[in-house]
Amino acid sequence: MTTAIEAPPSRTGARAQGSDFSRLTQRINEAGLMARRPGYYAIRLTLVGLAFAGGVAALLIVGESWWQLAVAVYLGLMYGQMALVAHDLAHKQVFRSRKASELAGRLVGNIGIGMSYGWWMNKHTRHHANPNHEELDPDVAPDILVWSQDQAREAKGLPRFIGRHQAAIFFPLLTLEGFNLHVSSFRALREPHMKRKWLEGGLLTAHTVAYLGLLFLTLPVGMAFAVLFLHHAVFGVYLGSIFAPNHKGMPTLKGDDRPDFLRRQVLTSRNVKGGWFTDIALGGLNYQIEHHLFPSMPSPHLRRARPIVMTYCAEIGVSYHETGLIASWGEALRHLREVGVPIREPEATGGQDSAPTPPASSTSSSSPAPGTDVS
Repeated sequence: MTTAIEAPPSRTGARAQGSDFSRLTQRINEAGLMARRPGYYAIRLTLVGLAFAGGVAALLIVGESWWQLAVAVYLGLMYGQMALVAHDLAHKQVFRSRKASELAGRLVGNIGIGMSYGWWMNKHTRHHANPNHEELDPDVAPDILVWSQDQAREAKGLPRFIGRHQAAIFFPLLTLEGFNLHVSSFRALREPHMKRKWLEGGLLTAHTVAYLGLLFLTLPVGMAFAVLFLHHAVFGVYLGSIFAPNHKGMPTLKGDDRPDFLRRQVLTSRNVKGGWFTDIALGGLNYQIEHHLFPSMPSPHLRRARPIVMTYCAEIGVSYHETGLIASWGEALRHLREVGVPIREPEATGGQDSAPTPPASSTSSSSPAPGTDVS
């Protein structure tokens, strides 16, 4: 499903569009929200590290008991928290220097959870540059799932088979996402864009050997496999529950649809409302709009940036979409169901897109209107 976004008559030209983001940036800087938070991250990284170490210790202490399944669930959640830490490290929210960020990112990502920092950085950088663009954002490239009705019409093989009922099986599929991250990390070692392949591969191998060795030397084979699957199933569902609300079901772009930076980020992103627990569980990514506008902003500042960005978007007439967590999952699943229509009902659609139902925004201004790109 591609939502066309037309340029406003009053805001054409790169300079006018660029000034929108410049003025917002000035307000953010005046509020001091780009300042580093070393104390916050020192505490957060320490707590997450200790919590993860506690899970590993529990695995050894519990021994041959089916209580290990509870440990597996806990470890799945800890993997999710470590992935969120790796995300902040990659965006230089923690350290100013690239070298320190990469070092810490590889320790947390490659060694800690078995996910290639270099592979994920490449993929995530492209996503941030062009969110929800069908040809440029790897997160909406057709793979197992399809993300637009155009992709659904062209789908063949497994994506076409799954696309018929992808909304119904989306969360069950997420149980495999943890394994997919490991496989994709190793496969990426063959890609020409990967830097320091031997380092990345060595760290991934060290994680895999240590993890499997710990499981199969500590537990009976059947129990080890059960812990292995449940651990990664929880990890995959947790990650998917965090990332799916961010963009799925929001407007998608295609071809030459290239709004200016501010509109490209705001219009394709969705915020999730909630309190302190939501902030911790989603790692600050519930403020997806603010994060996409200011990727290097420390995550504890995103909540404070929200009213500034929301007010500014209302002033310039740019839609700002925000909803609850359960509602955001519902919007994402409805989108998956809608884009599968050409596969389920090819004769009924006649090869034409059905009109999508825009998400009901609990906090929005007038319809968005992008202009020319200034990047």
